Amino acid sequence: MTNGFMGPPWQMDWTLKAQAARDALPEHVRQMIDAARAELVTAGDPYFRGIEADTGLPEDLHVEPARSSDPKGSRVLYFDNGHGWLTYTFVRRTEDPQIVVEQIFWQ
Repeated sequence: MTNGFMGPPWQMDWTLKAQAARDALPEHVRQMIDAARAELVTAGDPYFRGIEADTGLPEDLHVEPARSSDPKGSRVLYFDNGHGWLTYTFVRRTEDPQIVVEQIFWQ
């Protein structure tokens, strides 16, 4: 193990509310969420900073800051062409950096 900053794949954790909301969704939606999760944990920068930084994502996924006034805060990942979203934060630690999913919604 090196002493430097760890890179992808990132660890991902879910709040209890987000996990319960995910588990209550239909199976095909959970599969879409799992595909979105795979994109997040393998992204070089899970915050997708910069102009069109999320261009490497599949067409039905889009990421943006939850609040433009807080560039290091939560992000919103839209999936299923905007019919669903999840909010997450990226805890950038030297050891074991982690993505934490805070909310999930699908309509």
